[in-house]
Amino acid sequence: MSPRSASVNEELRRRSKERLLHAAVELVGERGYEATTLGDIADRAGSARGLVSYYFPGKRQLVQSAVHRLMHRTLEEALEREPRTAEGPERMARAIDAILGLARDRPVLMRQHMAGLLQVEVGFVPCPEQRRLAQLLRDTVTRHGSQDVDRDYPMLRAQLMGAVFAALMPGAPMPLSQLRTELFERYRLARELGVPPDAGAPGGTCDTDLSRFFATGVPAAEDPAGPARRQAQSK
Repeated sequence: MSPRSASVNEELRRRSKERLLHAAVELVGERGYEATTLGDIADRAGSARGLVSYYFPGKRQLVQSAVHRLMHRTLEEALEREPRTAEGPERMARAIDAILGLARDRPVLMRQHMAGLLQVEVGFVPCPEQRRLAQLLRDTVTRHGSQDVDRDYPMLRAQLMGAVFAALMPGAPMPLSQLRTELFERYRLARELGVPPDAGAPGGTCDTDLSRFFATGVPAAEDPAGPARRQAQSK
C-alpha cells in the first residue's frame, strides 16, 4: 500500500478536529461542562485522546471553539436562507433571532459558554471559529448602515451576549420576546422582520442533528481513527 499523500493526511487531520468539535457540542449540551471530560469527547469522536491536546490547549478552549462554530454556522444559515436578501434590516433581524434561538434551543450549552467567557483563567479565546462569527456580525452591522463598524460591531456583540445572559440567568430569566423587542427597538427593526424565536425557523436551531455544521465524513478506508470511532458510535 502506497503512503497517503500530504493532502490526504491534512484532510484526515481536519476531519478529526471536526469530529472533536462536534462531540464537544453534543456532550456539553447533554451533560453540562463539568460532567464532560476530554476523554469523553475523544471517545464520542472516536479519536485518540492525545489528539485533543494536539489541537486544543484544554477543555475550555475546545468547548469555546465548538460553540463558536455552532454560533457562526447557525448565524450563517439564518442569514442565507431563502428568500435570500441583501437588505440590512432583514439581515440584522435574522442575526438577532438566530442568536436568541440558540439561547432557547441550547440553554445548557449556551449557559456553559457564557460562564466560560467570564472565567479569568481562560476568558475570551480568539480562534478561527470566533473570527468567522465576528466577520458575519461585522458584515451584518455594515449592511445595516453603520458608519463606524469598529465601534458598532462590539456594541452589537455585547448586546447579543447580554441578551443571552439575561435569557439564561438561573432563577431570573427574562422572556425572549421582551429581549427581542428591546433589540429590535434599538436597531429600529419592524417586528415582522426575521423569524421570532417562538415561531421556529425552517431548519433552525431546534434541529437536534448538528452534523451539517461539522464536516466529519471521511471514507473509512482512509480514516486512521475509523475502527475506534465506529466502536464508540455503536455503544
